[in-house]
Amino acid sequence: MNISAPDLAGRRVLLVEDESLIVMLFEDTLTEMGCEIAGVASRFDDAIRKASALNFDVAILDVNLNNLRTFPIAEIIKSRNIPFVFATGYGATSIPEGLSGVPVLQKPFTAPELERGLRTALAAKR
Repeated sequence: MNISAPDLAGRRVLLVEDESLIVMLFEDTLTEMGCEIAGVASRFDDAIRKASALNFDVAILDVNLNNLRTFPIAEIIKSRNIPFVFATGYGATSIPEGLSGVPVLQKPFTAPELERGLRTALAAKR
């Protein structure tokens, strides 16, 4: 753990993920880290609304949401100057160049990998 990285306790997280088992894993792991779930979206239109309107500190975006790429959602979050992490089973090569600096969490992931991704995203905002 990087002591100089931002603390995760109390951070509000928007989770965009369409697989219910992965949502539960994220929720359990984030809660254990002391994070709060600001919202969960499993559909593209719901994710657009929540990314635009909810109050959150960091987001986790599944790259492929019901066969739709979440890059427009990422652009909304980026325009709000809120850090985020991509979660994907496809690898970082599927990320467009304009979003290539965003941390990528490779599925399946471990709790330390999730923590590292969130801390990296939050530290980049500083």
